[in-house]
Amino acid sequence: QVQLVESGGGLVQAGGSLRLSCAASGRTFSSYVMGWFRQAPGKERQFVATISMSDYRKYHADSVKGRFTISRDNAKNTVYLQMNSLKPEDTAVYYCAAESSGRITTTPGEYDYWGQGTQVTVSS
Repeated sequence: QVQLVESGGGLVQAGGSLRLSCAASGRTFSSYVMGWFRQAPGKERQFVATISMSDYRKYHADSVKGRFTISRDNAKNTVYLQMNSLKPEDTAVYYCAAESSGRITTTPGEYDYWGQGTQVTVSS
């Protein structure tokens, strides 16, 4: 089992940057595929990015490609989401998630563990 705690959200102007972090408990962090998702009010949870366990394959949603970058540091049990050139439409609660079977997936329901979320608000 793993517990996830996000941090780094906040209020930023359009064009600005934020770096989200997600700290994981436990000694098996490197055995999880990690993902970032977001959910805006009244909308479904949306895939943002995912990264494989140890070979660092990365996939990003088309809506954030070229602006956001997912990364991980297995020694620190942490996954990051660097967000640049932020837009008002990026406003949402951002969640990190862990998938335990080793599958790289963009489907929220296939992730086993979730953090509590961190709010990102981008003003125009």
